[in-house]
Amino acid sequence: MLDHLICDCDGVLVDSEVIADHVILETLSATFPGLDFASVMQTAFGQQTSRFLEGIEASFGITMPNDFLETIDHNVELALSSKLTAVGGVRDALQRVTLPAAVVSNSRMKRVQASVKRAGLQQVFGERVFSAEQVARPKPYPDVYLFAAQQLGVDPGRCLVVEDSVAGLNAARAAGMKTIAFVGASHIPDGYADALRKMGITRIMEHMDELPALVEAGVRGEFGDVQS
Repeated sequence: MLDHLICDCDGVLVDSEVIADHVILETLSATFPGLDFASVMQTAFGQQTSRFLEGIEASFGITMPNDFLETIDHNVELALSSKLTAVGGVRDALQRVTLPAAVVSNSRMKRVQASVKRAGLQQVFGERVFSAEQVARPKPYPDVYLFAAQQLGVDPGRCLVVEDSVAGLNAARAAGMKTIAFVGASHIPDGYADALRKMGITRIMEHMDELPALVEAGVRGEFGDVQS
């Protein structure tokens, strides 16, 4: 049985990853001309921007300007304010789901709240919005999911999570939650669903209109002990 639905934000509620990745690549290339960062952008998938940039520094042997993260965040916010769109069908799907719903994201709280507002989902989630800023460790650690469950007053084992990244799926599973992998956002690479299946993930959703039926199956107890 399930008591609560929890959704990641970027790549699940809003189609933001492709926008943010483009901005990060442009900003890196402008700051460090002559270096090719395109090949490593795929490793940003599911990571906090700060941790991704730390990896870039180590890989390329460079040092970011002191305000580089703030510059990235500013540039991303500008792009999202004019280009961000909700994932297709997400509003209708969430309105048809019978469970209460929350948001858990690795992004900064300010950005998550802005994304929820731009997607027109404030009435769905209310104040049930959580960020990795509120815990010691971001995804793939389970901290933010466990924190959300505590704040919501629900048993982690009775939560169902929708995630797009392996890091997010691993975080939710480590928290003891059941998961659905969403592979319908524009940033998802070819073959990703097959890669997830090889990892043993069986609940994979390509379109948001599949969500209400999957949630109802979980509510009826049809998932059993299978986390993914």
